[in-house]
Amino acid sequence: MTFRQIVLSILTALVLLVSAGPALVGSLEQQQISDRLELYQTDMMLQASELKVAAGDEQLVPVQSILIGQSPLESGLKAYQSTRQTAAKNLQRLQTQLAQLRANIGVVADDALAGGSAMQQLQMLQTQFSQVQGNLVTQQALLNQLDLQIGVLQAAQGDVSTAQQTWMTLLNPVTREQQASEQQEAIALLNQADPAKATAAVLQGLWAEPGVIAPDAAAKINQQLTGWFRDRTLRRLYELQGDTVALTALQQARQTAAQQVTTKLALIGVGPLLGCLIGGGLLIFAIVQRFVMREKAVLAEPQAKTWEVAWNWEITWQVIVVGFFFVGQLVIPILFQLFKPQLAQVGSSVGLVAGRFTAVSTLIVYGLMAAGAIGVLYASIKEYGPLANGWFRIKFQEFWWLWGLGGYLVAVPLVIGVSIANQTLWQGRGGSNPLLQTVLEEGDGVALGVFFFTAAIAAPLFEELFFRGFLLPSLTRYTSTWGAIALSSLLFATAHLSVSEILPLTVLGIVLGFVYSRTNNLLAPMMVHSLWNSATMLGLLVLGSSV
Repeated sequence: MTFRQIVLSILTALVLLVSAGPALVGSLEQQQISDRLELYQTDMMLQASELKVAAGDEQLVPVQSILIGQSPLESGLKAYQSTRQTAAKNLQRLQTQLAQLRANIGVVADDALAGGSAMQQLQMLQTQFSQVQGNLVTQQALLNQLDLQIGVLQAAQGDVSTAQQTWMTLLNPVTREQQASEQQEAIALLNQADPAKATAAVLQGLWAEPGVIAPDAAAKINQQLTGWFRDRTLRRLYELQGDTVALTALQQARQTAAQQVTTKLALIGVGPLLGCLIGGGLLIFAIVQRFVMREKAVLAEPQAKTWEVAWNWEITWQVIVVGFFFVGQLVIPILFQLFKPQLAQVGSSVGLVAGRFTAVSTLIVYGLMAAGAIGVLYASIKEYGPLANGWFRIKFQEFWWLWGLGGYLVAVPLVIGVSIANQTLWQGRGGSNPLLQTVLEEGDGVALGVFFFTAAIAAPLFEELFFRGFLLPSLTRYTSTWGAIALSSLLFATAHLSVSEILPLTVLGIVLGFVYSRTNNLLAPMMVHSLWNSATMLGLLVLGSSV
């Protein structure tokens, strides 16, 4: 092996052991955001079901029925129960994992007294134990929250006895889950401070016969419940109190919220549906055209006629490992964590609140990562310049925007279809991009604007330049264009460091790679990427604003 190959091998091992590898493995224990999004949409459906159509607007009834279905309460209950089943399975898996770690710690502890590698192994096991224990507590909190909401849905359907049983199991989680004794410490700590338990007692009293109203019932309801669940529970409270003024005000607020949510529900429902229909039609047309026109068809084998690759596989390996993974995902994040306290002080001095600081920090870190990767890319290939025609090509005087729009529309049904199957495969696990959860919960407009710029502008520019502009053409020296598209797409998906996103993002990457191979213009895949990220961000903004 050459010296360069030795160094690259060491850096590759370092990245796999310290950065990318642990991140991918850790994502296996994290929840997908898809379950959360489904519940947000379910809550919107329940709120929309409260809309009372005024006289003269009866034509809106069929539209409302399409958006919320014939039995919104029943559909909502099924959605929440399905999510709870997945959460319960994850809790059991975490319990098993925690028990195994406890046993392993006991075995290694005796050997660790002698020091050496056994001590290091013990420290690693203890770190894993703390992480799993934290995940266990989080999962139990999720189950408690779901039981609150499931009980309200059951009570709203008139099944009060079942609702009471649901809330009772929340108050006695040990009996319900049959948890082993070694997990009791974490669960006991949660149960002592979990406000969901106190709220469950409030709900039991409200739906008891006769009803019992706790002194701080309204405060606990507003603290623990949101959207339709909060309004339905407050309605029960005001009815028991005989507070007609509060009940009337609540009813008016619910109608206003229902009107707003119905519009939002139409946006997030009709948009993807239209995208799937149009994109599916384009895909069918392209497939039929391939059989009729063969080599002249859109889906004919894309040939990279202008890509003359002057460098070998070592340079490609160097750019990917050193530029993207080592510098971008290891060195830059470590440096940011070292200087984060100082940056936080600067942010505080200029008036950046927590959400805005997070957004600006995300943009800065991403910008530094992109600059580092591009810097390594430039240093690696500058000796081969000037590059042949067709490399990193950006040309505005072409119909790249048609390919960009068409590529996005075709990606919609493909990626959505794969995502549905992928969700079934991973059963709610496998992690998601942490930026999605942050955007979903962020309420500050400036912070959301910075997040939107990062996802819709910065990410497409850098990632398309890197994965489609450099990696895909470089791979054509050793494989066919289709093979290069597939390999670059897989690496593009893996680089997002979430196991559950690998399949959907690989499909998206294939569309991006195909569009680039047909246009040889980076503007086209950049447009596809930007439209995809923009649609995702807008969907999150709509969902998050409805809670």
